[in-house]
Amino acid sequence: MWRLIKVLFFLVVLAAIGLIGYAYIGPVFFAEDFAAPQHEVVQPVTLGVE
Repeated sequence: MWRLIKVLFFLVVLAAIGLIGYAYIGPVFFAEDFAAPQHEVVQPVTLGVE
């Protein structure tokens, strides 16, 4: 049982390191995935003024 817990802990730590690495290195290699949308959004607003 202890071996299973150690393996799961190792996998969680490895996944966390991978996620942090992707967050820091990802924009360098996958810039289009991290870019914000570049289009203008226009919506009419009706105010309830009496």
